[in-house]
Amino acid sequence: MSIAETIAVNFSSPIWRMQIDESEDLLFVEVRNTAEKQVSFSGLDLKTGAITFKDLVMPERWLTGMEAATGGVLLLHGFQSEKLPLHKGLTALDGRTGEILWADYNLNYDSHTTKSFIVYDARFQPKKTFQIHPLTGERLADSESDDQINSEIKLPEIVDANLISLPLPVAPHGNAIHYLRHNEFEIVSLHALNNGRFNQYLYVFNGEKQVVYQDIVNEEIQKLQPEAFISYKNQLIWLKNQHSLKVVNL
Repeated sequence: MSIAETIAVNFSSPIWRMQIDESEDLLFVEVRNTAEKQVSFSGLDLKTGAITFKDLVMPERWLTGMEAATGGVLLLHGFQSEKLPLHKGLTALDGRTGEILWADYNLNYDSHTTKSFIVYDARFQPKKTFQIHPLTGERLADSESDDQINSEIKLPEIVDANLISLPLPVAPHGNAIHYLRHNEFEIVSLHALNNGRFNQYLYVFNGEKQVVYQDIVNEEIQKLQPEAFISYKNQLIWLKNQHSLKVVNL
């Protein structure tokens, strides 16, 4: 029995970064077009597979990027300048509409919890952090602190293919593979030579060690790529050729 894709979204430029709001199961991507110096943002609901917004371009078309996400809010940062890539200022987007909720160009991001962003004002030294509400940007009382996020994002580990008993459809280059076990499934990505270049493959095996899903995540590449996938809760998430986001339920 095979498993089917629940999300498959294509983008016109390379996906630069992914961010997951684990409090709301929202996934965001940052897409950068270096030729036109334009960055755009998109959001997806991992529960339903729906696109919440797509290809959103901010008034600052290039010097901005994703910082963090929590409470249904995607937090963006600015940069001091193109030549000085230090983060400066924050803008909050509604994770389900892409609407700008608030902006503060004096605050910088430090961390976040399930219900707040922890920030600091870069104008004052020594650095002093405080909590703000994701939806409003208003400062919260210290007594309103909440728990840190226990992340459910899992990354694969690098293992020797000879140490696992899986019938790999292709021989991995150098025997090194990326491997993750999730419930009854075993997930593998590996590189294999193809006419002097590499293809990077993804395989999902069930409990009977049968391939129930496979994909080529990078084709005709010149060098080995880092891990190709992550798992989040009961979902497998990866990028295909840097331009597509894919998700399957495990």
